Amino acid sequence: MKLEFSEAAVEDLIRLRKFIAEHNPEAARRVSRRLISAIQKLAKTPQIGWVVPELPGEIRDFVFGHHVVRYAVVCPSEQSEESTLCILKIWHGKENR
Repeated sequence: MKLEFSEAAVEDLIRLRKFIAEHNPEAARRVSRRLISAIQKLAKTPQIGWVVPELPGEIRDFVFGHHVVRYAVVCPSEQSEESTLCILKIWHGKENR
């Protein structure tokens, strides 16, 4: 399964890392690495997240530590034979979204 990040998800990772780095640069690196690793594992078992019923399609949330990863699995198309896990948003559970 291919893995893609939306522009919003990339911005989320940058924002989260900057926020943590203000207080502890090493923790920011560690959290970033762990989040990316968890997302890579998610690509192997995308059904472990729960469906977000108020959103159309099959948008799912996966909680990793204090963070929530919102994603969608895009099925193969005529252009690609492989499914894609698209990371839509990432946020800390205590954030006021």
